[in-house]
Amino acid sequence: MKQKIIYVLTVILCVCLLVVGRRFATANPAVENVGTVQVSEKVKVVKVLDPEYEKTAFPDDWEMRGESIVLFEGEFMEGYKKGQREDMIQRVDDLYAVEMRPVSAGDKIAVYRNPDSQIDVGYMFAEYNRVTVLWWLVGLFMVLLLVFGRGKGLSTIISLSLTVAAIFVVFVPAVLSYCNIYIWSLMTCVYIIFMTLLIVNGYTKKSFAAITGCLGGVAVTAFLVKFCDMFLHTTGLVDEDALYLMMLNPENPLDIKAVVFAAIIIGAVGAVMDIATDIASALAEIKVQAPDISRTQIIKSGFTIGRDIIGTMSNTLILAYIGSSLSCTLLMVAGNPSLLLLFNTEMIVVELLQTIAGSFGMLLTIPLTSVVCGVLYGSKGDKGRRIYKDME
Repeated sequence: MKQKIIYVLTVILCVCLLVVGRRFATANPAVENVGTVQVSEKVKVVKVLDPEYEKTAFPDDWEMRGESIVLFEGEFMEGYKKGQREDMIQRVDDLYAVEMRPVSAGDKIAVYRNPDSQIDVGYMFAEYNRVTVLWWLVGLFMVLLLVFGRGKGLSTIISLSLTVAAIFVVFVPAVLSYCNIYIWSLMTCVYIIFMTLLIVNGYTKKSFAAITGCLGGVAVTAFLVKFCDMFLHTTGLVDEDALYLMMLNPENPLDIKAVVFAAIIIGAVGAVMDIATDIASALAEIKVQAPDISRTQIIKSGFTIGRDIIGTMSNTLILAYIGSSLSCTLLMVAGNPSLLLLFNTEMIVVELLQTIAGSFGMLLTIPLTSVVCGVLYGSKGDKGRRIYKDME
């Protein structure tokens, strides 16, 4: 009962921290609602009325407009208009490299009010409603977590939800409010580390050993990124998205170098937590099976386990970073026959820095977690039964 009360209090505390963080992050919003905001509505396509409506709407110059217009009847699926039907249009621009599929009966889409006064139709196609499929996948994933993980699965769902909230509810608004990105990214990482490990593993020796290793790994990663920045002469303009960020408020642009810093350490914290938890859990299990094991033996075992993990985890980092920007990487390789120019391109440099700094963080996590586990688990007075109880 005591552990359950502590668990509930931990979750409540984490939620309260998010609420407080949200208030500080949005106290002075600076970049918000930039541009024209369109309120979208969920609609189901009932039937296609005219697949070549541009010939009717613009009989004199429809061939010169370079677009097709589909007129269809849509039924609203939510809101005060739920169940009502209206005529709507979809513009299909012929100049796009990949032409969007025209709507057909039964499609579920998102629409917004038609801004074109030349066509007297209230709503215009915005996007296909793809998120429903994703929610089904998320639901299936959570069910499987509960089936296989049981209590741990529930804790994983809670910690994952709080992690997503920490990024999108607190950190992102803080960045757009011109808060110090370096400080807020570090605070977000610390919050994620404590919250995840305490909720998933509880207040145990295993958790505190993993937390210590994670904090050390993140600190090394952050230090290396800032230190190397003095010699790499990066600008933060790694892709066109960074340019768009600067253009959100040209008079007072966001610090995109700080955004790159945040992207690196937030991307590394997951791998660092993985390694720290693996080592702490493995060494705790060793202590259960060999209650009289010494601190030195536990530390040596941690180093051995870490050597087996670090090779695959470094590959995980580089593959994750390259995979997330594969299209840009292919374009750059195709357009840069010179390897000297390619590997000095800022985008490639940042990708390599992410991998190297993250790997350094993981390297420090291994000995630090092993030493802390040796101190916590290696006391000869501890019995395997008591250590096992601490793990639960």
